[in-house]
Amino acid sequence: MLVLARARDQSIIIGDDIKITIVEVRGNKVRLGIDAPQGVSVHREEIYLQIKEAEKAAATAGSTGAATPQE
Repeated sequence: MLVLARARDQSIIIGDDIKITIVEVRGNKVRLGIDAPQGVSVHREEIYLQIKEAEKAAATAGSTGAATPQE
């Protein structure tokens, strides 16, 4: 893991097209602004994990369904 120190209004660039800017620091919370291409999903980790779990459950449910015979 890379750990960087940044102050308010400073940014971090990831690759050529993702920019993360420190918008506000208040107590133990940091607000981030994220500029990323439209095709790049950006989620909080807990939401990302919920999405992945739902996808896994849907794939499991789909693979256990009975196949219908072809005529």
